[in-house]
Amino acid sequence: MNDFSSHPLYRKHSIDSAMSSIWEFYKTRFLSLFIISLVMSLVMQYSATFIDLAELQSISDPQMILAKMKDYLFPMLVISLVSLLFTTVLHYYVIYNPLDPGNNIVVCIVNSMRYFIPYLIIMILLAFAGSLAILLGLMALIIGVFFSVVYIFTLYIFILPILMVEGPNIGNTISRTIALAHRSFWANIGWSAVFLIILIVVSIILSGIILLPFTGSFMKSIINPGDVDELIDFTTRPSFIFLSAAANALTLPLLPIFACIMYFNGKAGEQASLKTQSGEYGGEVRVEDLYSKPYSDDHPDRPDKD
Repeated sequence: MNDFSSHPLYRKHSIDSAMSSIWEFYKTRFLSLFIISLVMSLVMQYSATFIDLAELQSISDPQMILAKMKDYLFPMLVISLVSLLFTTVLHYYVIYNPLDPGNNIVVCIVNSMRYFIPYLIIMILLAFAGSLAILLGLMALIIGVFFSVVYIFTLYIFILPILMVEGPNIGNTISRTIALAHRSFWANIGWSAVFLIILIVVSIILSGIILLPFTGSFMKSIINPGDVDELIDFTTRPSFIFLSAAANALTLPLLPIFACIMYFNGKAGEQASLKTQSGEYGGEVRVEDLYSKPYSDDHPDRPDKD
């Protein structure tokens, strides 16, 4: 049984300590995290080349688009499964490698397999719940949609840490995810929103840097719709695939690190609450606890008071 209290991310965090812990953990294990994420990104980028976006762009008939999307259903399904598999491995590495250096990448790949099927089932359920939440959020316009996305993301980041620390039980994982996400609810929502915004900004900046050698400007590909075909064309080049995968590899490890911080923060908060409730004597029953405490001298109900 692993003692997760010795994990470098295990503590009761503030928003400042959470962000500093992300950076410290990321910096300390950068090389291994980058290599794992680079392999994952290369596989994903290469798999995406089998979906001909240029062909979809040239079709104007909605029925033909739907028919063509059916042809791409299997490749997209494979990409999704591979993505979930790599995400499982990366989370396992972040959780267990700091506890035992013997948990190298090969060990992590093998041991993480037992969590993949429960994770896949929960993600399917979360996809349905997320779709409903976003649909309800549309009724409240932009703010409702943003809140729904952040809320679903907050639930999502607890799933794999709970599976891997508390066991691959689907029912327990769902109930514990809801419990931990709603414990300090607004703090969890706020932290998730801040993390998402930072991640989006960093990803946009990195994407702009990667596009510079090919377009000369990141904004050019957005402002000029006529360049879409050209954009799709160079995304299939090996040089772009590698550079894009390298950029993704810089940000991919941030998600499992943040997920562990959120989970361990909630776990540490639970333990702190239990200690507070058990009292300063650690919950042990003392002899004097078996008897009622005497009244004070000035208590109105004191029996021998004149």
